[in-house]
Amino acid sequence: MSRSKVVPFRNDTGISQALLQRLGDAGKKNGLDAIFPFPISKIEVAEWVHLKCRYGCSRYNTNWCCPPATPSPERTKTILSEYKRALLLVGSKSCVDFYRDNSRKRINQVRCWKGTLSLERMLFLEGYYKAFSLVGECCALCKECAYPEPCRFPQEKRPSVESFSIDVIGTLKNLGTTSKVATRTTETFTYYGIILLE
Repeated sequence: MSRSKVVPFRNDTGISQALLQRLGDAGKKNGLDAIFPFPISKIEVAEWVHLKCRYGCSRYNTNWCCPPATPSPERTKTILSEYKRALLLVGSKSCVDFYRDNSRKRINQVRCWKGTLSLERMLFLEGYYKAFSLVGECCALCKECAYPEPCRFPQEKRPSVESFSIDVIGTLKNLGTTSKVATRTTETFTYYGIILLE
């Protein structure tokens, strides 16, 4: 997706401003531009997102963090019903190699991945014991995934937002904002992660 303007929305999730500031500072060190709290009810889950993974992505059935190894849309809805709030993680990248498979892209993906998990860990240590990350990039921890053999990094294994059947654009609309799809590799694009909270 290309650059979008995320409208800062009201923090009525009960997360303190001090904690949000600390998370935001930590996120910036890992390439995130902003973090916004929002109610879980704004997340849009759709069957068509799962279809895009199944029929439009080369990672389908090759990766522990992509379908069919991730929950079905119906299962995702059940999981989300156990949460009340979430954090939207917003980052941007300008990378002419976005559609290529190279080491520069992989380094950026791993940085995003580890940064998201570090925020999840911060939240866990603050008492948010149910915190769970949905990353904004596909897994690149290994140059080639071990799937279907056991994952080499099971503690760091997390699904991407899309592999969790979440309609990112629909969710952004529910939050009162939009994101334009990038049409050229020279554009800066926006990516989104989500951390589920109790």
